[in-house]
Amino acid sequence: MKGLIWATTDSNHRMRVLSLYRQILRSLNSSKLELSYAARLAKKAEVRTIFMLGSEEQSIHNIQDLIDTAEYALSHLKEGKIPKHIQ
Repeated sequence: MKGLIWATTDSNHRMRVLSLYRQILRSLNSSKLELSYAARLAKKAEVRTIFMLGSEEQSIHNIQDLIDTAEYALSHLKEGKIPKHIQ
């Protein structure tokens, strides 16, 4: 998975996208989150899917949206909260 993100993401954003991906996956292991093992695996699968599809984007705006959304999610995860869907 990391290789897919690394290979397809625009080179200007590659390191930031990969860093956010890793941080989010690590944050999902936090004991602050009251998730069962199965729920953690499901959330990680969601993250992988989002980043896999997002990394295939060629549009700078869409990649920036992926980064913004990942930063939003990461800030909530660090507080021990599961991010809500953005309306």
